[in-house]
Order: sequence, then structure tokens, then C-alpha cells
Amino acid sequence: MSFATHFTHAITRRPSGSIVCGLRAVDTGNPDLARMQSHHDAYVAALKGTGATVVELSPLETYPDSVFVEDTALCLPQGAVVMRPGTPSRLGEADEMAPHLRALYSEVVAITQPDSFIEGGDILVTGREILVGRSARSNAAGIAELTRLVAPWGHSVREVQTPTGVLHFKTDCSLLDADTVLSTRRLSASGCLAGYRVIDVPEGEEAAANTIRFNDLVLVPAGFPRTRDAILATGITVQEIGNSECAKLDGGMSCLSLRLSPS
Repeated sequence: MSFATHFTHAITRRPSGSIVCGLRAVDTGNPDLARMQSHHDAYVAALKGTGATVVELSPLETYPDSVFVEDTALCLPQGAVVMRPGTPSRLGEADEMAPHLRALYSEVVAITQPDSFIEGGDILVTGREILVGRSARSNAAGIAELTRLVAPWGHSVREVQTPTGVLHFKTDCSLLDADTVLSTRRLSASGCLAGYRVIDVPEGEEAAANTIRFNDLVLVPAGFPRTRDAILATGITVQEIGNSECAKLDGGMSCLSLRLSPS
């Protein structure tokens, strides 16, 4: 089993009432907190259903976007790297996450250079390499610093480009198994996924490209039946999770958890 798809633990954080102040590229209305919490409960239950231990952190009212924990860290078997988010209002989220990572890992390092910024949403760990998309939230300095930090753990980093107008690299892709990536056509057409088996999401279902493979289950956002069926055709078990409220804040399935198997 690949360390990129199978995990013993996950970390999540419940959404706070301040979520209505969360960042968004386009204003499509404020998320409904009660509905978001219901979706979040289903998400956590799905992770627990695979046998994993889920650490459920309390809401952080000070940080509206703190439900999107993936951006705060990169978790690998050998250790964790605390990120340095590209939006100043989110820097404190990474600081809040660090103690919880130290409780699970013997080695936790951090992106610290003032000219570096990088977010977990731009990082796709495939098992053979770590792909990091340059974006408005992750810059060359941040990627270079990450490369130096993970090298002693035996990991290599390859910088790629997040499509223009797309928030995070993983907005447009996700790992289904060690060799298979679910992707939008605009991303796969760039050639950055050469060498992998690529399944393009159908036209009109680009928002479904962000899923998570968690042990023997793939969590997909509800409402994208053709993408769901394409994944089912590979023989992987699929569970649909409501994502309507997170989507109003540019959030997807991967954004809501840190997935790890600390050694």
C-alpha cells in the first residue's frame, strides 16, 4: 500500500461561526454554517469508517478559513512540514496546527523564510515524487525551501504550474492510486502529469477533480455523477459527501483534512 493513499490518522477542524468571513475568489453567497457542519460530520465519519484515528480540533473563531487544515502542513511518514500560507490572515493557522503535529511526530520542521510562502493545497504527494504547483499561494522560494526540508527524508520535489485563474494545484487534480491521477483537462493538457495514468473529469464537472483517496475509499463531492461513475469504473469504492458550502469558499475534499501515517 502506498503511503500517499493509505493512512492511520487524519486531523480535521470543525468550522467556526466566522466562516462567513472566509476568503473566496468569487462571491457566491455566504456558507450556511449548520449545513457545513452537517457535511463536515459526514466527512469525519467517512474517514473514521476506514479504521483511521481522526483528531477533531475545535473551531478557531479568529481564523475564518481554519476548517481548511490541509493548507497548514505537509505530512509525510518521516515527519511533518509546517507551511507558510500565502495569505497573511492565514499565517496563524499554521502556528495553531504545529503543536498537534508535534504530538504525533518526532520530527516537525517549518517553512520560515520571510520571502517564502507555500500552502498544502498546492502539493500532490504521489509516492514517487512530490508535485508542487506554483500559484498565487505558493511561490518559488517556498517550493525551494520545502525541497531542502524534505530531501533528508528521501523525497524529491518537482515544481509544476497551477493553471491560470485556479486557486490551488489540487483544485484541479487528486490521486486515486499510486499511478492514477484524476484531473481536469486544462491541467492534464499541460503535460505535468506525464508518466501517470490520467482520468480526466467530464466537461462541466471540473469541481469534482478534487477528491481524496483515503485507504480503500475515495471521497468525492456530491453532485457530479459522471465523475463518480468514472472512479467507480476503476474498482475503487466511492462515497459522495456534500460540499456545497465549502465550495463557496473555494474548498474541496482534500482541504478539510491532514492525512498521515507517522512512523
